[in-house]
Amino acid sequence: MEEIARIQKNTLRVLVASQIAGSAALAAAVTVGAFVMQDILGQSTPWGGAASATVTMGTAFMAQVLARQMNQHGRRRGLQLGYTFAIIGGLIAGVGAETKTMWVFILGLFLFGNGQASNLLSRYAATDLAQPNNRASAMSRILFASTFGAVFGPLLIRPAEQLGMSLFGWNQYTGPWVFSGVFFFTSLINTTVRLRPDPLEVAGGLNSQAAAGLPKRSFKDVWRIFKGSAEGRLALTSMIISQMTMVAVMTMTPVHLKSHGHETVSAYVISLHIVGMYAFSPLIGKFSDARGRHNTIMVGALLLMASTVMSALAGDSPALLFPSLWLLGIGWSFGLIGGSSLLVDSVASESRVRVQGTADLLMSFFGGMAGFSSGFIRKAIGFHWLSNLGTVLAAVLLISVIVRVGRASVQNSA
Repeated sequence: MEEIARIQKNTLRVLVASQIAGSAALAAAVTVGAFVMQDILGQSTPWGGAASATVTMGTAFMAQVLARQMNQHGRRRGLQLGYTFAIIGGLIAGVGAETKTMWVFILGLFLFGNGQASNLLSRYAATDLAQPNNRASAMSRILFASTFGAVFGPLLIRPAEQLGMSLFGWNQYTGPWVFSGVFFFTSLINTTVRLRPDPLEVAGGLNSQAAAGLPKRSFKDVWRIFKGSAEGRLALTSMIISQMTMVAVMTMTPVHLKSHGHETVSAYVISLHIVGMYAFSPLIGKFSDARGRHNTIMVGALLLMASTVMSALAGDSPALLFPSLWLLGIGWSFGLIGGSSLLVDSVASESRVRVQGTADLLMSFFGGMAGFSSGFIRKAIGFHWLSNLGTVLAAVLLISVIVRVGRASVQNSA
C-alpha cells in the first residue's frame, strides 16, 4: 500500500504539471477563436461559435481514440498522442489565422481539440490508484491545477499578439495559436519523461478487457452499459448538460461583449469564469466524497440555473456578466466532478476506460453542438434567449437528479 501511495503521489504531480501548461494553451487560444472567425468571415457573421465547436468536436472524436490507446498501452501513451496532435493543431491554426484560410484554420482547431481530450482524460488517470472514497478529491486536484494555466492563459493573449506582430510580423490573432503549441509541447515532455510507472498498468486496468476474456467493446456495447445503469445514465446526463450549458454561454460572451464595445473586458470575464471552473474543485471534490454524488450534481444544476438567469439579465453591461460567468464555471465544476465520480463508481473496472472515453465523446460532442449553434441563436434571438435556453437545460438536470434520488429512496426502503 505504501508503494501504491508513492506512485499515486508522483502520478498526481505529473498530471498537475501537464494540466497547468495544457489549460494555459487552451484558454489562450480558444478565447480568440471567435475573433479569428470574424476576421475571416466578417464582424457580423453568426459562425463565431464554430471555432469553439470545432475544438470541442476534435475533443469528442479523439476521446474515444485516446481511450483505446490508454486501454491497450496505458495512460502515458494516450496522453502523448493527444498532446502531439494538439501541438500540430496549434501550429496549423496559426497558419490559418495568418493566411485567413478557413479550411486550414478549421483543420488546426480540430487537431487542437486533442489537447482538451488529453486534459479531460487526465482526471480519470488521477483516479486509477485512488481509494474509492477519495476519487473525487483526486480528480479535483487535476481540475484545480487547470486554474493556474487557464486564468493566466487569456491574460497572455495580448502579449502573444504583440510579440508575434513585433518580432515576426504576424497578424494579430496568429501569435496565441503558435504559442499555445509551445505550451502543449511542455505537457508532452513532462508526461513522456515523468509519468512512470503508468498508473493504469499498476492498477491492473491495462488491457483489462482482454485479461477478463471480454471482447473489445464497440460504441453499442458501451452504450448498453449506460442503458443498464441508472446511475451511469445520470452521470452522463450531468456531464453532458453541464458542458452544453457552460460552452453555449461562455462561447458567445466575448462576442456579446465585443458587439457592445467591451472587447477588452472579455479576457477578464473569461478569466474569472475559468477561476470558477477550476479554483474551487478541491472543495467540490471533498464535498462530493463527503455528501455524495447526487447532492453534488444537484448543487451544480442550481448554480447553472442561477448563472444563466443572471446572463439573461445582463443586457449590454458587463457588470452582471462577471458574477454570472463565475457561477457558470462553479456550476460546471460541480456537474463535471459529481458526474465523473458517479461514472467511475457505477462502472465495473474492466469496462471503465472505454466507458470514460465514450462519456467524454458524448459530453464533448453535445458541447460542440451547443457551441456551434450558440452563434446562430445569438444572431437570431439574442444573447439573453441563449442564456434562457441554458436555464432550461440546467432545470432538466435538476429534475433528473431529483427523480433519481426519489427512486433510489423507494428502492432502498422496499
